[in-house]
Amino acid sequence: MSDASDSGPLSRYSEAEIPTAYGVFRIVIYRHEATGVEHVAMVRGPVEGGVDVLTRVHSECLTGEVFHSLKCDCREQLDLALRRIGEAERGVLIYLRQEGRGIGLGNKIRAYALQARGLDTVDANRALGFDDDPRRYHVASRILEDLKVQSIALLTNNPDKIAALRRDGVLVTRREHQVEPHEFNREYLDTKRVRMGHLGDESTEPGDEDDEELDRLAARGAE
Repeated sequence: MSDASDSGPLSRYSEAEIPTAYGVFRIVIYRHEATGVEHVAMVRGPVEGGVDVLTRVHSECLTGEVFHSLKCDCREQLDLALRRIGEAERGVLIYLRQEGRGIGLGNKIRAYALQARGLDTVDANRALGFDDDPRRYHVASRILEDLKVQSIALLTNNPDKIAALRRDGVLVTRREHQVEPHEFNREYLDTKRVRMGHLGDESTEPGDEDDEELDRLAARGAE
């Protein structure tokens, strides 16, 4: 059900500079012509031709980002990524409109109700007839291509994301750990780690060994 479908053209629709709490970014709107869905790239500094560009591929989360729900770590991930990209003075945050790990807002709230009755996030998705994580990342790959980014340092704990981007030809040189759990989202994050293969704080660093390590993480995401 993910809105980030890769079928049909994706156009760069509009862009402008905007000041943020993390510095001045260039906001670029990409419109998916088949669905009308608009995705966002927040670009900091010169990234065309850039290597090892600090990058976050982030999926929309209305409950966490707007209403400050503590059930997930999405707002913390978003804020940390923008802050780190702002401090680096070069990077890209791609904001994909695929709410609720791709199942949509209404179904995410239905899943929350099932979680309140004892299911974890994986079993709640399955009870509603969805895959554990139906998100796709082709749109992000196409945005990076349009921005002419040569390689990225990916802010993520999700090996599926590494695998998906690499399958699309994105050169992921390393990955960096995101946020730590707190009392309200610890069970949710533990479920993602145990049942979905999400990673901990074993961030990779630049070097010849990175390709082997990132291939291992990507292989985990492809299982």
